Amino acid sequence: MKILVLNCGSSSIKYKLLDMEAKTTMAQGGVEKIGLTGSFLKFSLPSGDKVILEGEILEHRTGIEYILGVITGEKYGCIKSLTEIDAVGHRVAHGGEKFNSSMIIDEDVIQNIVKCIDLAPLHNPSNLNGIYAVQELMPGVPQVAVFDTAFHQTMPDYAYMYGLPYSLYEKYSIRRYGFHGTSHRYVSKRACEFLNIPYEEQKIISCHIGNGASIAAIKNGVSIDTSMGMTPVEGLLMGTRSGDIDAGVLTYIMEKENIGAQAISTIVNKYSGVLGISGISSDMREIEAAFDAGNKRAVLTLEMYAYRIRKYIGAYAAALGGVDILIFTGGVGENQIGIRTDICKDLDFLGIQVDEKANNVKGEETLISPEDAKIKVTVIPTDEEYMIALDTLNLLS
Repeated sequence: MKILVLNCGSSSIKYKLLDMEAKTTMAQGGVEKIGLTGSFLKFSLPSGDKVILEGEILEHRTGIEYILGVITGEKYGCIKSLTEIDAVGHRVAHGGEKFNSSMIIDEDVIQNIVKCIDLAPLHNPSNLNGIYAVQELMPGVPQVAVFDTAFHQTMPDYAYMYGLPYSLYEKYSIRRYGFHGTSHRYVSKRACEFLNIPYEEQKIISCHIGNGASIAAIKNGVSIDTSMGMTPVEGLLMGTRSGDIDAGVLTYIMEKENIGAQAISTIVNKYSGVLGISGISSDMREIEAAFDAGNKRAVLTLEMYAYRIRKYIGAYAAALGGVDILIFTGGVGENQIGIRTDICKDLDFLGIQVDEKANNVKGEETLISPEDAKIKVTVIPTDEEYMIALDTLNLLS
């Protein structure tokens, strides 16, 4: 079965075409700057070379039409006709309390995704645009929605509730939902396959750390807690998001700066985190370069970044009642050797240790703890697109 995976953001579309029988990636790339000046489609050739095609891409339907044209085209195509695509799997950011698993898309599913727009106003409309575009461009092709929040629907109420009036939960569904669920589900299962141990018997802490970042506590195959909340702002220090912050600070800033809800949302989502503290960049590679050059704010940024993650690991060790496996994934987790070292230092009291030689890897599936360590510390590159394709395959089979 050939499955096209789409991840539609507010101004972007990431895609991957997978042949699930051959277990190969046939095509992958993405559209950037949808609706903006300078929009383009970028994709990789089998040789590894990159191709960039510029063009006016005003909305998601045009972007997806552009993608479909390339993968069926004579010059860069990998299939002759769209009829070779058996199904389309979509990443959907927020499924609320309605969805605790992936779903075959029908009108009822679409309407429930619409109802979740209030919970994810920046993401769900874009995800729906992708679904609508495929309905128009590939009528009759089955589609599956894979929800970022679904994996965390196993959290107990005492973990997902906020200390607010219960009536607000009843009226507006205000609670912790968590995100990166597809990634946490993939890497936690894959780590157990890699280590050749049973998934349903492990206590796992999964650290998905990239520009967006979250940690999940996974016990016997289910998520029992996660650092992101009702929105992706809560939790760790991220590329441009603040992470955990005293709610009183927000109202204080609003009063002092005489700004409203939209402005404060922009501050904590776009101008905070690593970018806000360092004043340099949201890219950890640039922060590490500034750190090496002795930049004091870069030093502070990296200390805060590692400290927040270390603190959550300790908290989730308590929530799980111990840890068997610690996983690093995401752009930073997979590639930043020094940050992994900094996070794990002083955690030997839990049994977390890192072997310096084993840790000297980037983007590889590997064990970075000593062989005899109490806790297995691993690097597992995430593959959310494969997980979306696998869910699509399983549902349609």
